[in-house]
Amino acid sequence: MYTPSSRLLRSLRTSYHQAIRSLSFIRQYSIAQEQGHATPLRRSYLYVPASSERMLQKSLVTGSDIIIYDLEDSIAPSEEDKNHARKRLADFLTRTAPENLPHPSRIAVRVNSTHTPFFERDIVSILTISSVRTLVLPKIHSVEDLEIVTDAMEAFGRAQGTINLIASIESALALHNVGAIASWKSVYGPEKGGELRALLFAAEDYCADTSIIRTASRQELLYPRSQIAITAKAFGLDAIDMVCVNYRDLEFLRDECADGRRLGFSGKQAIHPTQVDIIQSTFVPTEQEILRAATIVHRMAQAHAEQKGAFGLDLGDSKGGKEMIDAPMLKQAEKSVQLARAAGLPIPKIS
Repeated sequence: MYTPSSRLLRSLRTSYHQAIRSLSFIRQYSIAQEQGHATPLRRSYLYVPASSERMLQKSLVTGSDIIIYDLEDSIAPSEEDKNHARKRLADFLTRTAPENLPHPSRIAVRVNSTHTPFFERDIVSILTISSVRTLVLPKIHSVEDLEIVTDAMEAFGRAQGTINLIASIESALALHNVGAIASWKSVYGPEKGGELRALLFAAEDYCADTSIIRTASRQELLYPRSQIAITAKAFGLDAIDMVCVNYRDLEFLRDECADGRRLGFSGKQAIHPTQVDIIQSTFVPTEQEILRAATIVHRMAQAHAEQKGAFGLDLGDSKGGKEMIDAPMLKQAEKSVQLARAAGLPIPKIS
């Protein structure tokens, strides 16, 4: 009677478990499709000065994924001007009918830095507004700055759900400490002390701090942008790319958006409403990318059904070239399909 060797048994057992995991993955992916699970869209982050009633009103009709009502750089650094902007924003967000306001998931407020006398009053005012779910924190140079924020939130906070925090990386010290910043968690827990959700790159402040000269090529910013994007992804955070200061040149903006997406950023800041559409249309898969992703998902399901873990995808280069597709590429394809679906882009049926 034939008795299989222990090596063969281990091999068969491994293959069996791999097949089970593969089928489980496909089933979970199919269920997510059926239930309409979608990646939340956080591609564009439009700054709106809190001191301008006209711009506040225009924010009610903007299509930006996130609207950042700004109490920091767009407001003159005087006590009177800061108080005026703070009060105007509070009145706007509390007196506008809720159905007319952007959804709370789209509302963020950039407060003043912890290194200014305005920070604590910003926190006291903003945390009383129930529609504000996100704070953008400028000049986060180290974990100590986040601790100041979370202490203030615990002291003056509210019991109405978690506040999302976006840490702005603006200096050489911040980049040096970016791993510690990205891994930070409040000692009070997310509901009382906030939860870090994203890293944001403030390029102009970074250049001012480091004496880097910014050029149209962006070459001098490749290292900090790559470091921020990679670190954010390592800790499950969104990565928000720098402002395109040349807001009139929309083709330059498009190129900068495409560059940021290639580096791994999930979205980009905007300083003018005309930038929003280009940002949002660039930080999604292209038609060709969607077709490729849908094809990979479909073909991998077939491969798994045949107990195969990979397949060759035609390159369509008229030379008979094939690309080996395996699990990592399936993961990339799944993300592309999810993002396309969330953006309302058509997903081709592959047969």
